[in-house]
Amino acid sequence: MKAINKIKYIGLACCLSFASCNDYLDINVNPNSPTYVQPDLILPGAINTAAAYQVSYSTYGGNVVGYIANAGGFSGFGNLLTYDYVAGTGSQWGSYSNLLDLKYVIDGSAENPELVNFKAAAEVMSVYQFHKLVDQHNDIPYEEALQGKANYAPKYSEASSIYVDLLRRLNEAITLFDGESQTVKKLNASSDPLFKGDIDQWKKFANTLKLRLLIRISAVDALKAKVTEEFGKMDMTLGFLTKDAINNPGYVKDRPNPTWSSWGYSTAGNPVPTSRVPSFFIYGFYDGNKIDDSWRGKVIYNDFGVTTRPTPLNQLGNETGNPPVRSGYSTWYTGVRSSASSITDALGVVKGPTQGQPMMLAAESYFLQAEAFLKGYLTGNMTTAFENGIKASFNYLYLDVNGALAAGKNVATDFAAYKAANAASYLVDISKAGTDAQKLEAIITQKYIAMNMITGEEAWNDYRRTGYPKTTPGGSKYVDMASVTSNSPRPDKLPTMIKYPTSEYNYNAANTKEINHFADQIFWAKK
Repeated sequence: MKAINKIKYIGLACCLSFASCNDYLDINVNPNSPTYVQPDLILPGAINTAAAYQVSYSTYGGNVVGYIANAGGFSGFGNLLTYDYVAGTGSQWGSYSNLLDLKYVIDGSAENPELVNFKAAAEVMSVYQFHKLVDQHNDIPYEEALQGKANYAPKYSEASSIYVDLLRRLNEAITLFDGESQTVKKLNASSDPLFKGDIDQWKKFANTLKLRLLIRISAVDALKAKVTEEFGKMDMTLGFLTKDAINNPGYVKDRPNPTWSSWGYSTAGNPVPTSRVPSFFIYGFYDGNKIDDSWRGKVIYNDFGVTTRPTPLNQLGNETGNPPVRSGYSTWYTGVRSSASSITDALGVVKGPTQGQPMMLAAESYFLQAEAFLKGYLTGNMTTAFENGIKASFNYLYLDVNGALAAGKNVATDFAAYKAANAASYLVDISKAGTDAQKLEAIITQKYIAMNMITGEEAWNDYRRTGYPKTTPGGSKYVDMASVTSNSPRPDKLPTMIKYPTSEYNYNAANTKEINHFADQIFWAKK
Protein backbone atom coordinates (compact mmCIF):
# COMPACT_ATOMS: atom_id res chain seq x y z
CA MET A 1 0.00 0.00 0.00
CA LYS A 2 1.41 3.39 -0.96
CA ALA A 3 2.54 5.86 1.66
CA ILE A 4 0.18 5.04 4.53
CA ASN A 5 -2.49 2.50 5.31
CA LYS A 6 -5.49 4.37 3.97
CA ILE A 7 -8.38 3.72 1.62
CA LYS A 8 -8.20 5.82 -1.53
CA TYR A 9 -11.71 6.52 -2.66
CA ILE A 10 -13.24 8.91 -5.10
CA GLY A 11 -16.80 7.79 -4.98
CA LEU A 12 -16.64 4.14 -3.90
CA ALA A 13 -14.16 3.21 -6.62
CA CYS A 14 -10.54 2.69 -5.72
CA CYS A 15 -8.33 4.83 -7.95
CA LEU A 16 -5.37 3.04 -9.43
CA SER A 17 -1.94 4.59 -9.83
CA PHE A 18 0.51 3.92 -12.66
CA ALA A 19 3.08 1.26 -11.79
CA SER A 20 5.82 3.68 -12.80
CA CYS A 21 4.50 6.20 -10.28
CA ASN A 22 5.42 3.92 -7.43
CA ASP A 23 9.07 3.43 -8.28
CA TYR A 24 10.43 6.41 -6.43
CA LEU A 25 10.38 7.38 -2.79
CA ASP A 26 7.39 5.25 -1.89
CA ILE A 27 7.05 3.98 1.66
CA ASN A 28 5.86 0.40 1.87
CA VAL A 29 4.02 -0.57 5.01
CA ASN A 30 2.29 -3.65 6.28
CA PRO A 31 -1.40 -3.18 5.31
CA ASN A 32 -2.36 -5.16 8.42
CA SER A 33 -0.47 -2.79 10.69
CA PRO A 34 -1.70 0.83 10.42
CA THR A 35 1.27 3.17 10.51
CA TYR A 36 1.60 6.91 10.85
CA VAL A 37 4.01 8.43 8.36
CA GLN A 38 5.28 11.97 8.65
CA PRO A 39 3.68 14.21 6.00
CA ASP A 40 7.06 15.44 4.78
CA LEU A 41 7.97 11.87 3.79
CA ILE A 42 4.90 11.63 1.56
CA LEU A 43 5.51 14.79 -0.50
CA PRO A 44 8.37 13.60 -2.77
CA GLY A 45 6.50 10.47 -3.85
CA ALA A 46 3.40 12.55 -4.59
CA ILE A 47 5.40 14.95 -6.75
CA ASN A 48 6.95 12.04 -8.66
CA THR A 49 3.52 10.52 -9.22
CA ALA A 50 2.24 13.83 -10.60
CA ALA A 51 5.22 13.87 -12.97
CA ALA A 52 4.34 10.40 -14.25
CA TYR A 53 0.71 11.43 -14.78
CA GLN A 54 1.93 14.42 -16.77
CA VAL A 55 3.06 12.11 -19.58
CA SER A 56 -0.38 10.47 -19.72
CA TYR A 57 -2.13 13.84 -19.77
CA SER A 58 0.17 14.96 -22.57
CA THR A 59 -0.48 11.79 -24.57
CA TYR A 60 -4.27 12.10 -24.52
CA GLY A 61 -3.94 15.75 -25.56
CA GLY A 62 -1.40 14.96 -28.26
CA ASN A 63 -3.68 12.33 -29.77
CA VAL A 64 -6.42 14.93 -30.23
CA VAL A 65 -4.48 18.02 -31.13
CA GLY A 66 -2.34 16.68 -33.96
CA TYR A 67 0.98 15.64 -32.41
CA ILE A 68 0.47 11.90 -32.79
CA ALA A 69 -0.93 9.63 -35.52
CA ASN A 70 -1.35 5.89 -35.99
CA ALA A 71 1.50 4.04 -37.69
CA GLY A 72 1.29 1.70 -40.64
CA GLY A 73 0.99 -2.04 -40.27
CA PHE A 74 -1.45 -1.81 -37.39
CA SER A 75 -5.23 -1.88 -37.11
CA GLY A 76 -7.73 -1.92 -34.29
CA PHE A 77 -7.17 1.66 -33.16
CA GLY A 78 -10.93 2.00 -32.68
CA ASN A 79 -12.19 5.12 -30.98
CA LEU A 80 -8.76 6.75 -31.03
CA LEU A 81 -9.44 7.41 -34.71
CA THR A 82 -13.20 7.97 -34.72
CA TYR A 83 -13.33 9.90 -31.43
CA ASP A 84 -16.26 7.72 -30.35
CA TYR A 85 -14.96 7.84 -26.82
CA VAL A 86 -16.42 5.49 -24.24
CA ALA A 87 -16.47 6.12 -20.50
CA GLY A 88 -12.99 6.84 -19.23
CA THR A 89 -11.19 7.05 -22.58
CA GLY A 90 -8.18 9.28 -21.94
CA SER A 91 -9.31 10.12 -18.42
CA GLN A 92 -6.70 10.48 -15.70
CA TRP A 93 -9.21 9.96 -12.90
CA GLY A 94 -6.67 7.82 -11.06
CA SER A 95 -4.81 11.00 -10.12
CA TYR A 96 -7.37 11.37 -7.31
CA SER A 97 -5.28 8.74 -5.54
CA ASN A 98 -2.30 11.06 -5.64
CA LEU A 99 -4.46 13.99 -4.59
CA LEU A 100 -5.30 11.99 -1.48
CA ASP A 101 -1.59 11.71 -0.71
CA LEU A 102 -1.24 15.47 -1.16
CA LYS A 103 -4.22 16.06 1.13
CA TYR A 104 -2.48 13.95 3.75
CA VAL A 105 0.55 16.23 3.50
CA ILE A 106 -1.63 19.35 3.71
CA ASP A 107 -3.65 18.13 6.68
CA GLY A 108 -0.66 16.72 8.54
CA SER A 109 1.49 19.79 7.92
CA ALA A 110 -1.28 22.08 9.19
CA GLU A 111 -0.83 20.43 12.58
CA ASN A 112 2.92 21.04 12.53
CA PRO A 113 3.97 24.65 11.75
CA GLU A 114 7.51 23.45 11.13
CA LEU A 115 6.26 21.85 7.88
CA VAL A 116 4.75 24.99 6.36
CA ASN A 117 6.84 24.69 3.18
CA PHE A 118 5.66 21.13 2.68
CA LYS A 119 2.06 22.25 3.08
CA ALA A 120 2.56 25.07 0.56
CA ALA A 121 4.22 22.76 -1.99
CA ALA A 122 1.43 20.19 -1.58
CA GLU A 123 -1.16 22.92 -2.16
CA VAL A 124 0.53 23.95 -5.39
CA MET A 125 0.73 20.35 -6.60
CA SER A 126 -2.95 19.82 -5.71
CA VAL A 127 -3.91 22.82 -7.82
CA TYR A 128 -1.71 21.47 -10.62
CA GLN A 129 -3.63 18.18 -10.65
CA PHE A 130 -7.14 19.40 -9.88
CA HIS A 131 -7.23 21.88 -12.73
CA LYS A 132 -6.15 19.16 -15.16
CA LEU A 133 -9.12 17.03 -14.10
CA VAL A 134 -11.46 19.99 -14.59
CA ASP A 135 -9.95 20.58 -18.04
CA GLN A 136 -10.79 17.01 -18.99
CA HIS A 137 -14.28 16.66 -17.52
CA ASN A 138 -15.60 20.08 -16.43
CA ASP A 139 -17.55 19.45 -13.17
CA ILE A 140 -15.78 17.01 -10.84
CA PRO A 141 -15.88 16.00 -7.15
CA TYR A 142 -13.97 18.69 -5.29
CA GLU A 143 -15.49 20.10 -2.10
CA GLU A 144 -16.69 16.65 -0.98
CA ALA A 145 -13.84 14.70 -2.56
CA LEU A 146 -10.99 12.88 -0.79
CA GLN A 147 -13.00 12.00 2.32
CA GLY A 148 -12.55 8.24 2.10
CA LYS A 149 -15.10 6.22 4.01
CA ALA A 150 -16.74 9.41 5.28
CA ASN A 151 -18.27 10.00 1.85
CA TYR A 152 -18.43 7.26 -0.74
CA ALA A 153 -20.49 9.36 -3.16
CA PRO A 154 -19.15 12.91 -3.26
CA LYS A 155 -21.20 15.54 -5.05
CA TYR A 156 -19.75 17.21 -8.10
CA SER A 157 -18.66 20.83 -7.78
CA GLU A 158 -19.19 23.39 -10.52
CA ALA A 159 -16.05 23.70 -12.61
CA SER A 160 -15.91 27.50 -12.53
CA SER A 161 -16.17 27.54 -8.72
CA ILE A 162 -13.32 25.03 -8.53
CA TYR A 163 -11.11 27.34 -10.60
CA VAL A 164 -11.92 30.25 -8.29
CA ASP A 165 -10.94 28.18 -5.26
CA LEU A 166 -7.75 26.99 -6.94
CA LEU A 167 -6.74 30.63 -7.39
CA ARG A 168 -7.32 31.16 -3.67
CA ARG A 169 -5.15 28.16 -2.84
CA LEU A 170 -2.32 29.42 -5.02
CA ASN A 171 -2.45 32.83 -3.33
CA GLU A 172 -2.33 31.16 0.07
CA ALA A 173 0.54 28.88 -0.95
CA ILE A 174 2.64 31.85 -2.06
CA THR A 175 1.88 33.56 1.25
CA LEU A 176 2.88 30.43 3.16
CA PHE A 177 6.20 30.30 1.32
CA ASP A 178 6.70 34.01 2.07
CA GLY A 179 6.25 33.23 5.76
CA GLU A 180 9.31 30.99 5.89
CA SER A 181 11.57 31.45 8.89
CA GLN A 182 14.73 29.87 10.21
CA THR A 183 12.70 27.50 12.39
CA VAL A 184 10.89 26.01 9.39
CA LYS A 185 12.01 22.63 8.09
CA LYS A 186 13.62 23.20 4.70
CA LEU A 187 12.74 21.47 1.48
CA ASN A 188 15.81 19.89 -0.06
CA ALA A 189 16.88 17.69 -2.96
CA SER A 190 15.58 14.49 -1.34
CA SER A 191 12.23 15.86 -0.20
CA ASP A 192 11.70 18.06 -3.25
CA PRO A 193 12.55 16.35 -6.58
CA LEU A 194 11.03 19.27 -8.52
CA PHE A 195 12.89 22.37 -7.31
CA LYS A 196 15.43 20.86 -4.89
CA GLY A 197 14.32 23.15 -2.09
CA ASP A 198 14.40 26.41 -4.08
CA ILE A 199 11.48 28.34 -2.52
CA ASP A 200 11.71 31.17 -5.05
CA GLN A 201 11.15 28.67 -7.84
CA TRP A 202 8.15 27.20 -6.00
CA LYS A 203 6.64 30.68 -5.71
CA LYS A 204 7.29 31.43 -9.38
CA PHE A 205 5.73 28.09 -10.29
CA ALA A 206 2.63 28.94 -8.25
CA ASN A 207 2.46 32.42 -9.80
CA THR A 208 2.76 30.95 -13.29
CA LEU A 209 0.05 28.40 -12.58
CA LYS A 210 -2.10 31.30 -11.43
CA LEU A 211 -1.37 33.07 -14.71
CA ARG A 212 -2.33 29.90 -16.63
CA LEU A 213 -5.67 29.65 -14.83
CA LEU A 214 -6.46 33.35 -15.22
CA ILE A 215 -5.70 33.33 -18.93
CA ARG A 216 -7.86 30.23 -19.28
CA ILE A 217 -10.93 31.87 -17.71
CA SER A 218 -10.35 35.42 -18.95
CA ALA A 219 -13.11 35.22 -21.58
CA VAL A 220 -15.74 33.77 -19.20
CA ASP A 221 -18.23 36.60 -18.69
CA ALA A 222 -19.27 35.53 -15.20
CA LEU A 223 -15.64 35.55 -14.02
CA LYS A 224 -14.33 38.73 -15.61
CA ALA A 225 -14.55 40.71 -12.37
CA LYS A 226 -12.65 37.94 -10.59
CA VAL A 227 -10.03 37.88 -13.34
CA THR A 228 -9.56 41.64 -13.09
CA GLU A 229 -9.26 41.38 -9.30
CA GLU A 230 -6.68 38.60 -9.42
CA PHE A 231 -4.58 40.24 -12.13
CA GLY A 232 -4.61 43.37 -10.00
CA LYS A 233 -3.11 41.36 -7.13
CA MET A 234 -0.54 39.59 -9.31
CA ASP A 235 2.92 39.80 -7.79
CA MET A 236 4.98 41.11 -10.68
CA THR A 237 8.01 41.54 -8.43
CA LEU A 238 7.96 37.80 -7.83
CA GLY A 239 7.46 37.23 -11.54
CA PHE A 240 7.03 33.95 -13.38
CA LEU A 241 9.06 30.91 -14.36
CA THR A 242 12.13 31.71 -16.44
CA LYS A 243 13.51 28.18 -16.03
CA ASP A 244 11.75 24.94 -16.90
CA ALA A 245 10.01 23.20 -14.00
CA ILE A 246 11.61 19.76 -14.30
CA ASN A 247 11.17 16.88 -11.87
CA ASN A 248 14.01 14.43 -11.32
CA PRO A 249 14.23 12.16 -8.26
CA GLY A 250 17.23 10.40 -9.78
CA TYR A 251 15.87 8.52 -12.78
CA VAL A 252 18.14 5.69 -13.89
CA LYS A 253 18.13 3.20 -16.74
CA ASP A 254 16.21 0.53 -14.85
CA ARG A 255 13.75 3.09 -13.44
CA PRO A 256 13.68 5.64 -16.23
CA ASN A 257 12.06 8.98 -16.79
CA PRO A 258 8.38 8.51 -17.78
CA THR A 259 8.82 10.29 -21.13
CA TRP A 260 11.64 7.92 -22.06
CA SER A 261 9.66 4.85 -21.05
CA SER A 262 6.57 6.11 -22.90
CA TRP A 263 8.09 7.43 -26.14
CA GLY A 264 11.62 6.08 -26.21
CA TYR A 265 12.66 2.61 -25.09
CA SER A 266 11.81 -0.07 -22.59
CA THR A 267 14.37 -1.12 -19.99
CA ALA A 268 15.15 -4.04 -22.33
CA GLY A 269 16.11 -1.58 -25.08
CA ASN A 270 13.09 -2.07 -27.35
CA PRO A 271 11.19 0.84 -28.92
CA VAL A 272 8.06 1.60 -26.94
CA PRO A 273 5.72 3.46 -29.31
CA THR A 274 5.57 0.73 -31.97
CA SER A 275 2.22 1.89 -33.35
CA ARG A 276 2.54 5.69 -33.22
CA VAL A 277 4.23 8.23 -35.49
CA PRO A 278 4.07 12.03 -35.80
CA SER A 279 1.32 13.61 -37.85
CA PHE A 280 1.82 15.66 -40.99
CA PHE A 281 -0.03 18.48 -39.23
CA ILE A 282 2.67 19.03 -36.59
CA TYR A 283 5.55 18.09 -38.88
CA GLY A 284 4.56 20.91 -41.22
CA PHE A 285 5.63 23.41 -38.59
CA TYR A 286 9.19 22.15 -39.04
CA ASP A 287 9.66 20.88 -42.61
CA GLY A 288 8.70 24.07 -44.46
CA ASN A 289 5.16 23.13 -45.43
CA LYS A 290 3.98 25.73 -42.94
CA ILE A 291 7.14 26.94 -41.20
CA ASP A 292 10.82 26.25 -41.83
CA ASP A 293 12.31 25.02 -38.55
CA SER A 294 15.00 22.45 -39.22
CA TRP A 295 16.77 23.51 -36.01
CA ARG A 296 14.17 22.09 -33.67
CA GLY A 297 13.00 19.46 -36.16
CA LYS A 298 16.40 17.78 -36.22
CA VAL A 299 16.57 17.30 -32.47
CA ILE A 300 12.95 16.10 -32.13
CA TYR A 301 12.42 13.70 -35.06
CA ASN A 302 14.41 10.69 -36.14
CA ASP A 303 16.00 11.34 -39.56
CA PHE A 304 14.33 14.72 -39.94
CA GLY A 305 14.81 15.99 -43.50
CA VAL A 306 16.60 12.85 -44.73
CA THR A 307 15.05 12.22 -48.15
CA THR A 308 16.43 8.70 -48.53
CA ARG A 309 15.13 7.63 -45.12
CA PRO A 310 12.33 10.04 -44.24
CA THR A 311 10.70 10.31 -40.86
CA PRO A 312 7.58 8.08 -40.88
CA LEU A 313 4.46 10.30 -40.83
CA ASN A 314 0.72 9.86 -41.11
CA GLN A 315 -2.57 11.69 -40.83
CA LEU A 316 -4.62 10.36 -37.95
CA GLY A 317 -7.16 7.82 -39.16
CA ASN A 318 -5.40 6.81 -42.35
CA GLU A 319 -4.74 3.07 -42.28
CA THR A 320 -3.75 2.62 -45.91
CA GLY A 321 -0.25 2.94 -47.32
CA ASN A 322 1.27 4.85 -44.45
CA PRO A 323 4.76 3.92 -43.24
CA PRO A 324 5.38 1.73 -40.19
CA VAL A 325 7.56 2.71 -37.28
CA ARG A 326 11.19 2.23 -38.23
CA SER A 327 12.62 -1.01 -36.90
CA GLY A 328 14.56 -0.48 -33.68
CA TYR A 329 13.76 3.22 -33.47
CA SER A 330 11.28 5.52 -31.81
CA THR A 331 10.38 8.29 -34.24
CA TRP A 332 10.95 10.83 -31.45
CA TYR A 333 14.48 9.63 -30.64
CA THR A 334 17.41 11.30 -32.45
CA GLY A 335 20.34 9.48 -30.90
CA VAL A 336 22.06 6.29 -32.05
CA ARG A 337 20.73 2.83 -31.24
CA SER A 338 23.35 0.26 -32.21
CA SER A 339 21.61 -2.52 -30.30
CA ALA A 340 19.17 -3.04 -27.45
CA SER A 341 22.05 -2.63 -25.03
CA SER A 342 23.70 0.29 -26.80
CA ILE A 343 21.50 3.39 -26.93
CA THR A 344 23.09 6.83 -26.72
CA ASP A 345 21.59 9.84 -25.03
CA ALA A 346 20.13 12.48 -27.32
CA LEU A 347 18.61 15.96 -27.43
CA GLY A 348 15.02 16.95 -28.13
CA VAL A 349 12.02 15.50 -26.32
CA VAL A 350 13.25 11.93 -25.82
CA LYS A 351 16.72 12.56 -24.43
CA GLY A 352 17.56 9.49 -22.35
CA PRO A 353 16.39 7.41 -19.38
CA THR A 354 17.94 9.77 -16.83
CA GLN A 355 16.44 12.99 -18.20
CA GLY A 356 14.20 15.06 -15.95
CA GLN A 357 10.44 15.16 -16.48
CA PRO A 358 9.05 18.57 -17.52
CA MET A 359 6.06 19.72 -15.49
CA MET A 360 5.83 23.20 -17.02
CA LEU A 361 8.12 24.78 -19.58
CA ALA A 362 9.57 28.26 -19.30
CA ALA A 363 8.38 28.64 -22.90
CA GLU A 364 4.76 28.34 -21.74
CA SER A 365 5.41 30.91 -19.03
CA TYR A 366 6.63 33.43 -21.59
CA PHE A 367 3.75 32.78 -23.99
CA LEU A 368 1.23 33.19 -21.17
CA GLN A 369 2.86 36.51 -20.36
CA ALA A 370 2.76 37.54 -24.02
CA GLU A 371 -0.99 36.87 -24.13
CA ALA A 372 -1.54 38.77 -20.89
CA PHE A 373 0.41 41.74 -22.28
CA LEU A 374 -1.47 41.61 -25.60
CA LYS A 375 -4.86 41.70 -23.87
CA GLY A 376 -3.87 44.36 -21.34
CA TYR A 377 -4.20 42.17 -18.26
CA LEU A 378 -0.59 42.92 -17.32
CA THR A 379 1.88 45.58 -18.39
CA GLY A 380 4.89 44.40 -20.35
CA ASN A 381 6.46 43.98 -23.77
CA MET A 382 4.48 41.41 -25.75
CA THR A 383 7.08 41.00 -28.51
CA THR A 384 9.90 40.39 -26.04
CA ALA A 385 7.86 37.79 -24.14
CA PHE A 386 6.86 36.11 -27.42
CA GLU A 387 10.44 35.86 -28.63
CA ASN A 388 11.64 34.69 -25.22
CA GLY A 389 9.07 31.89 -25.46
CA ILE A 390 10.54 30.69 -28.75
CA LYS A 391 14.08 30.92 -27.38
CA ALA A 392 13.08 29.00 -24.26
CA SER A 393 11.68 26.24 -26.49
CA PHE A 394 14.96 26.02 -28.40
CA ASN A 395 16.80 25.98 -25.10
CA TYR A 396 14.82 23.08 -23.60
CA LEU A 397 15.23 20.95 -26.71
CA TYR A 398 18.97 21.67 -26.77
CA LEU A 399 19.48 20.51 -23.19
CA ASP A 400 21.12 17.14 -22.62
CA VAL A 401 19.97 14.54 -20.07
CA ASN A 402 21.86 16.40 -17.34
CA GLY A 403 20.13 19.69 -18.10
CA ALA A 404 23.19 21.31 -19.70
CA LEU A 405 23.16 23.09 -23.05
CA ALA A 406 24.65 20.69 -25.58
CA ALA A 407 28.03 21.52 -27.08
CA GLY A 408 27.75 23.32 -30.38
CA LYS A 409 24.22 24.59 -29.75
CA ASN A 410 23.60 28.33 -29.65
CA VAL A 411 20.04 29.41 -28.94
CA ALA A 412 20.48 33.06 -29.92
CA THR A 413 22.13 32.19 -33.24
CA ASP A 414 19.55 29.57 -34.18
CA PHE A 415 16.63 31.77 -33.15
CA ALA A 416 17.95 34.54 -35.40
CA ALA A 417 18.30 32.06 -38.28
CA TYR A 418 14.78 30.74 -37.63
CA LYS A 419 13.36 34.26 -37.71
CA ALA A 420 15.26 35.11 -40.90
CA ALA A 421 14.12 31.92 -42.64
CA ASN A 422 10.48 32.81 -41.92
CA ALA A 423 10.74 36.57 -42.27
CA ALA A 424 7.38 36.88 -44.04
CA SER A 425 5.45 34.82 -41.49
CA TYR A 426 3.69 36.61 -38.64
CA LEU A 427 3.60 33.25 -36.87
CA VAL A 428 7.37 33.63 -36.39
CA ASP A 429 7.95 37.39 -36.67
CA ILE A 430 5.06 38.80 -34.67
CA SER A 431 5.82 42.32 -35.87
CA LYS A 432 4.31 41.21 -39.20
CA ALA A 433 0.95 40.54 -37.51
CA GLY A 434 -1.51 43.22 -38.54
CA THR A 435 -4.27 42.56 -36.03
CA ASP A 436 -4.64 41.44 -32.44
CA ALA A 437 -6.22 38.24 -33.76
CA GLN A 438 -3.08 37.49 -35.76
CA LYS A 439 -0.90 38.29 -32.76
CA LEU A 440 -2.91 35.88 -30.61
CA GLU A 441 -2.68 33.26 -33.35
CA ALA A 442 1.11 33.69 -33.43
CA ILE A 443 1.38 33.35 -29.64
CA ILE A 444 -0.80 30.23 -29.42
CA THR A 445 0.76 28.61 -32.50
CA GLN A 446 4.28 29.06 -31.17
CA LYS A 447 3.12 27.75 -27.80
CA TYR A 448 1.65 24.74 -29.62
CA ILE A 449 5.01 24.10 -31.30
CA ALA A 450 6.90 24.47 -28.00
CA MET A 451 4.62 22.00 -26.18
CA ASN A 452 4.92 19.29 -28.85
CA MET A 453 5.06 15.88 -27.11
CA ILE A 454 5.72 17.57 -23.75
CA THR A 455 2.43 19.08 -22.55
CA GLY A 456 -0.05 18.03 -25.20
CA GLU A 457 -3.01 18.54 -22.88
CA GLU A 458 -2.20 22.24 -22.69
CA ALA A 459 -2.11 22.44 -26.48
CA TRP A 460 -5.61 20.94 -26.61
CA ASN A 461 -6.78 23.32 -23.90
CA ASP A 462 -5.49 26.28 -25.89
CA TYR A 463 -7.14 25.02 -29.06
CA ARG A 464 -10.50 24.63 -27.33
CA ARG A 465 -10.11 28.07 -25.78
CA THR A 466 -8.89 30.02 -28.83
CA GLY A 467 -9.32 27.92 -31.99
CA TYR A 468 -5.55 28.05 -32.62
CA PRO A 469 -3.54 26.65 -34.24
CA LYS A 470 -5.82 26.88 -37.24
CA THR A 471 -7.11 23.63 -38.70
CA THR A 472 -8.88 23.19 -42.05
CA PRO A 473 -11.32 20.26 -41.91
CA GLY A 474 -11.18 18.29 -45.14
CA GLY A 475 -8.02 20.10 -46.20
CA SER A 476 -4.65 18.58 -46.94
CA LYS A 477 -2.87 16.38 -44.42
CA TYR A 478 -0.66 19.32 -43.43
CA VAL A 479 -3.53 21.63 -42.47
CA ASP A 480 -6.22 19.26 -41.14
CA MET A 481 -5.66 18.37 -37.49
CA ALA A 482 -8.55 15.91 -37.25
CA SER A 483 -8.71 12.19 -37.99
CA VAL A 484 -9.85 11.31 -41.49
CA THR A 485 -12.25 8.79 -39.91
CA SER A 486 -13.68 11.20 -37.34
CA ASN A 487 -17.34 10.75 -36.43
CA SER A 488 -17.53 14.18 -34.82
CA PRO A 489 -20.38 16.32 -36.23
CA ARG A 490 -18.55 19.52 -35.28
CA PRO A 491 -17.17 21.79 -38.03
CA ASP A 492 -13.60 21.07 -36.88
CA LYS A 493 -14.36 17.29 -36.70
CA LEU A 494 -12.84 17.10 -33.19
CA PRO A 495 -14.14 16.05 -29.75
CA THR A 496 -14.71 18.60 -27.01
CA MET A 497 -13.99 16.78 -23.74
CA ILE A 498 -13.43 13.47 -21.97
CA LYS A 499 -16.13 11.27 -20.43
CA TYR A 500 -16.13 10.26 -16.79
CA PRO A 501 -14.78 6.77 -16.03
CA THR A 502 -17.05 3.74 -15.71
CA SER A 503 -16.37 3.55 -11.98
CA GLU A 504 -18.18 6.83 -11.44
CA TYR A 505 -21.25 5.69 -13.37
CA ASN A 506 -21.23 2.46 -11.39
CA TYR A 507 -20.60 3.74 -7.88
CA ASN A 508 -21.51 7.43 -7.89
CA ALA A 509 -24.37 7.42 -10.37
CA ALA A 510 -26.51 9.87 -8.45
CA ASN A 511 -23.92 12.61 -8.96
CA THR A 512 -22.40 11.65 -12.30
CA LYS A 513 -23.95 13.03 -15.47
CA GLU A 514 -23.69 11.79 -19.02
CA ILE A 515 -21.27 13.72 -21.21
CA ASN A 516 -21.74 14.34 -24.93
CA HIS A 517 -18.12 14.66 -25.94
CA PHE A 518 -19.05 16.23 -29.28
CA ALA A 519 -21.38 18.88 -27.84
CA ASP A 520 -20.67 19.54 -24.16
CA GLN A 521 -17.82 21.95 -23.45
CA ILE A 522 -15.52 22.90 -20.61
CA PHE A 523 -16.82 26.09 -19.02
CA TRP A 524 -13.92 28.18 -20.36
CA ALA A 525 -14.08 26.82 -23.95
CA LYS A 526 -14.69 29.12 -26.90
CA LYS A 527 -18.38 29.02 -27.72
